[in-house]
Amino acid sequence: MTAPDGRKFWGTFGAAGLLVHDDRGVLLQHRVEWSHFGGTWGLPGGARHETESAVRGALREAEEEAGVPADAVVLEFTSVLDLGIWSYTTVGVRATRHFDAEIGDAESVELRWIPFDEVESLRLHPGFAARWPALRAVVEHPIAVVVDAANVVGSRPNGWWKDRAAAASVLLDELATVSETGIAGALLDADVDRCWPSIVVVLEGQARGARPPREPDLSRTAADGIRSPGLEIDRAEGEGDELIVDIARAHRDSGAAVVVVTADAALRDRVEALGCATRGPRWIRGIIDGTAGTAA
Repeated sequence: MTAPDGRKFWGTFGAAGLLVHDDRGVLLQHRVEWSHFGGTWGLPGGARHETESAVRGALREAEEEAGVPADAVVLEFTSVLDLGIWSYTTVGVRATRHFDAEIGDAESVELRWIPFDEVESLRLHPGFAARWPALRAVVEHPIAVVVDAANVVGSRPNGWWKDRAAAASVLLDELATVSETGIAGALLDADVDRCWPSIVVVLEGQARGARPPREPDLSRTAADGIRSPGLEIDRAEGEGDELIVDIARAHRDSGAAVVVVTADAALRDRVEALGCATRGPRWIRGIIDGTAGTAA
């Protein structure tokens, strides 16, 4: 693809790359000299096929070029550079098990896991170099959303008090779908286009009898071939507030950026004192109902 100003871009339908990371660092590709910006280090990836999603394209290219197995990664975010005539999407994933990267075509001189602190010492592809500081921040501080189910269910006068377990079951189904479709980055104050956070739902009282969520309708998801972090359900033995605070603290201590969804003023004060952000039930209801940032 050639822009009106003469700049050349790889891929008629845009391009995508897979940012894979684990405790070893980030998987980078040393590009062969004849390739676009040859001799630099960047992400495994390449041109997207017509009608192919960015997530699917990044995964396909990374499988072909570096042997990245789809069943060994979990989707975390997408970040899009859109120039109007052409776009490049960085697809961020976390490796859930160690695997050995293997050169699968002629576009790589070397594949290597690079510790985060050493990435900037390499001669980087200029596009990746420009985005790396922001991408690193998102990778090092994954987002966790902790949902006060009782508070969210009780925010609508829809008869939930007649059967708290059934009402909570409906919420779990809805949040399972959100866990697959993702959340617009702007709604989480994240410098990416879309996030797939860890979502933890806390149930208390009669709502602890809620059934497990149904499997999400995959035709609605944006993950497209990569697992999302999914939905975790915690059933409080006593008051849900104490468990919510404990969960928020544990995620914060692990380095995550934590968002607690509740309208309970006292609970908000407690988790904000830990350094967590808070959102009200209307925020998550807007995401569930498709009225706030759910376009992929």
